[in-house]
Amino acid sequence: MIQVEGLTRKYGSFTAVDDVSFVCQPGRVTGFLGPNGAGKTTTMRVMVGLTPPTAGRVTIGGHLYKDIPNPGRHVGVLLDASAQHAGRTGREILEIGARTMGLPATRVDEMIELVSLTPQEAKRRLRNYSLGMKQRLGIAHALLGDPSVLILDEPANGLDPAGIRWMRGLLKGYAERGGTVLLSSHLLHEVEQIADEMILIGNGRIVAQGDKKSLLAGADGGKASTLVTALDNTALADALTAKGFTVASAGEGLRVEVEPVEVGRTALEASVVLTDLRAAEGGLEDLFLELTAETQREHTA
Repeated sequence: MIQVEGLTRKYGSFTAVDDVSFVCQPGRVTGFLGPNGAGKTTTMRVMVGLTPPTAGRVTIGGHLYKDIPNPGRHVGVLLDASAQHAGRTGREILEIGARTMGLPATRVDEMIELVSLTPQEAKRRLRNYSLGMKQRLGIAHALLGDPSVLILDEPANGLDPAGIRWMRGLLKGYAERGGTVLLSSHLLHEVEQIADEMILIGNGRIVAQGDKKSLLAGADGGKASTLVTALDNTALADALTAKGFTVASAGEGLRVEVEPVEVGRTALEASVVLTDLRAAEGGLEDLFLELTAETQREHTA
């Protein structure tokens, strides 16, 4: 478990992280979301002892990172995939990590295979790695000690679509086995597909936290929205309106301010055939942009 309590980090008159508190639970993936410069990386650097806090503290499993013996066996960290000696090969980097942690050499081969680096790529020097290959190597290094906690800063950066899907499956499986995952990103769609819990940060402060359902409920009072298309949209709209639901045109179909199940029930009662029925997406993105608007470079209406 990761526990952040009243964390503040100042650089002179600038406050990068301002009284931040949250908890990451075992068995769950926690998404740490915010625009570039919102304070995500600074918070993570404090977690692993690279940056001292101005106030507050972070504990992992009840201990400060500096007090954890052989921390790589307990906490896997990826903050910067390029922060390795550019002249070393991928295998050499993992071998040094394994020796430092007191792990058998076979663990290196296991990790190279896990992250799908070929034997030839493992022999290549880091300076010749693509960003995606560096990310895979960084994830391998984070998992090397079989830790119970993972702290990953923008791990999907540079991965292709297949690599992003692979990473999602890897981290989901890790959490399902009881691991604690803290995953930062400025890309909402990347995280909401995997995160059990989401923490939104802007200007160094937590602006919202919870699962997707609770975040949306807090934003709009629990109202749901549905996108639906029918063979006879007019008949469906009339039936929905008669029940008191708010209906508006949306592309080739309708947007209805109610749960999908109510739309389906109404269509059945009115004998209207549906060709598409789904919860309306975009609400979480709108919430994210609204709550972090002050730190966006592009101003949104």
